[in-house]
Amino acid sequence: MPLRGLLLYLSEHPGLRRWVETSAIARRLSSRFIAGDTLDDALKVCLRIKSQGISATLDYLGENVRSLEEAAACRDMYLRALRAMKEAGIHPNVSLKLTQFGLDLDAEACEANVARLVDCAASIGGFVRIDMESSAYTSRTIDIATRLHERFGSCGTVIQAYLIRSAEDVENLNRRRVRVRLCKGAYLEPPTIAYPSKREVDQNYLRLADALLAQGEYPAIATHDPKMIAGVRERASEYCDASSRFEFQMLYGIRRDLQRRLVAQGYRLRLYIPFGEAWYPYFMRRLAERPANLLFLARGFWR
Repeated sequence: MPLRGLLLYLSEHPGLRRWVETSAIARRLSSRFIAGDTLDDALKVCLRIKSQGISATLDYLGENVRSLEEAAACRDMYLRALRAMKEAGIHPNVSLKLTQFGLDLDAEACEANVARLVDCAASIGGFVRIDMESSAYTSRTIDIATRLHERFGSCGTVIQAYLIRSAEDVENLNRRRVRVRLCKGAYLEPPTIAYPSKREVDQNYLRLADALLAQGEYPAIATHDPKMIAGVRERASEYCDASSRFEFQMLYGIRRDLQRRLVAQGYRLRLYIPFGEAWYPYFMRRLAERPANLLFLARGFWR
């Protein structure tokens, strides 16, 4: 099994997850990518990067909750996060997964939970990004994000470039003026629905980026790949005042050199700031996306 496949498989292993999330050593290693356990930890990171000219979106880690009570608790944490960001002078912006809000348990209850959050965001000038999960959730995620956008505004979603269907999804979301974050994708998918090679994914990423830059509603270009960044910058140069028409997005702790460079060059940048105790699946997917992260952690461990 390739390294990426192995890491993604391990990201779903419950026994390993229980051990890792209680391990002091693993917690120290994960701190490069996770802001901390608490909302206060995350706000400190948001304020620090704000001083560097970088925006933030907060992600309270957790997915596939087991009860509607857990889903409601996650909703309440996100409501606190939006209000705390506003009070701290940080633009209120959060990212969430629908399985964390109860999608696997009750779709109506899930949508009601997210609606409360989007309503709150709209009332304080904030924004809610509904993250994309595996392909089993793609249609439902887009449908919910579109309905909430039409009700409240202040809501967008994510499109994954490795899915063959994504060109049609981008076209539909652009037509409805739903804000899109474009990423490559971080789940194991069969070749019948996803491009199997990196080259094909990269080509589709740039095609989708072009469509978003030309017709999208303030798209977020999420990548750490210098080739993708260069391609997007080249396409964006065709538009007047391109740096204000979109933003780059990156993950906290990854490619800090590129982050500094983009800000210095005048581009808007937002970092995805995860926090919370349920960090293991997120952490493993970050390792799977970029093998260099695994080498970094190995060096840190031996030091």
